[in-house]
Amino acid sequence: MRNKLVVVTGGAGFIGSHIAWELVKDNEVVIIDNLYTGKEENVPPGAKLVKADIRDYSAIAELISHADYVFHEAAQVSVVESIRDPVFTEEVNVIGTINILKALLDGHGKLIFASSAAVYGDNPNLPLKEAERPRPLSPYGLTKATAEEYLRVFHELYGLPAVALRYFNVFGPRQGFNQYAGVISIFINRALKNEPLVIFGDGKQTRDFIYVKDVVRANLLVAGSRRANGRVFNVATGRGTSILELATKIIEITGANTPILFDKPRPGDIRHSLADIGEIRKLGFEPEFSLEEGLKKTVEWYATGHRRGE
Repeated sequence: MRNKLVVVTGGAGFIGSHIAWELVKDNEVVIIDNLYTGKEENVPPGAKLVKADIRDYSAIAELISHADYVFHEAAQVSVVESIRDPVFTEEVNVIGTINILKALLDGHGKLIFASSAAVYGDNPNLPLKEAERPRPLSPYGLTKATAEEYLRVFHELYGLPAVALRYFNVFGPRQGFNQYAGVISIFINRALKNEPLVIFGDGKQTRDFIYVKDVVRANLLVAGSRRANGRVFNVATGRGTSILELATKIIEITGANTPILFDKPRPGDIRHSLADIGEIRKLGFEPEFSLEEGLKKTVEWYATGHRRGE
């Protein structure tokens, strides 16, 4: 992708900023972010930051309508927060997405939407294929499934080029570190301080972890593929890792002297998650980073003071 006008919503956040850093090398990049969780320091040099909320149609419509591509990463991403405040989650994840779809109808751009494996719920039919019926267990998962349906309708009704990517467990540099963050960033930050790693449940629950640079590659791949339009793809590695195995690996990589503690399971958490990535493989996608390689790069980033541009 070269010499295009690209809009990245949530581009000051975790995944969005990685997409923006990659695209700004050869394109004009505009980031829309209200900095609710995003950080200005994540914005790459050369990109334009527009501080706006995707719930405010008038603030984003003109920008969106002029874009060649829109990578829609802005969202309320916490399952726990969605259970606490489902209305706010609906407004951001559904109304915000509809606003972007509506604005794109006045232009010529293509939408690449960040969906989530949370749409599957606790489905035992592993590895999960895109054809499985969505059965989300949280308002967060429900809003992602709803937004996907809006993409499908706008594609079929108006011919809008749009693709949904169901991210599984993404990790890497610049991931937030708080009680709602991904388990890897929490474990790494606690391990670096020699604090106990707390596992909710028995630790035998499994996840399909994928390094953020591979997620960026998946986004660029479907953006450039007409065959992807109107479709949904899993973005993962197709390999499962238990949370206990993950904790042990992080302790080993960091050299931490810290115990692993167990607490009661959290509501809305699923037991097992594993993707079938056969469909996106047909487009040419193959993960490049192993879990251990990604963990080492992520640990290095946190341990060395969050180098800009990583």
